[in-house]
Amino acid sequence: MLPVKSTPVSLDFYCRMLGFEVERRNDDWGWAMLRFDECRLMLDQSINAHQDSPRDPILYLCPYDVVEYHKQVQRNGLAVPELDVTFYGLMEFRISGPDGNRLWIGQNTSAGS
Repeated sequence: MLPVKSTPVSLDFYCRMLGFEVERRNDDWGWAMLRFDECRLMLDQSINAHQDSPRDPILYLCPYDVVEYHKQVQRNGLAVPELDVTFYGLMEFRISGPDGNRLWIGQNTSAGS
């Protein structure tokens, strides 16, 4: 998930210039999911609290079974928060890597996903 200052400007760049297509978007959030073949990229205006602060990206990992993956990383000795269902319908947990990079790990909770 890339933080952006303007979702419309970024959509124009990634779609028109780089060949991505909009898979989903929510203009109220300033968020969009883009796709290029099997690659997906999220753009988000809201992940940084202050518009002028440094823009920190988030790597979103989507395992096939987030419950099992959550158990696996716990078995590996990593202290992780409990799984939570977000307001946008993903069951996820969030951690930081050793360099402070934000990692959000989640799976869609709707039927047929």
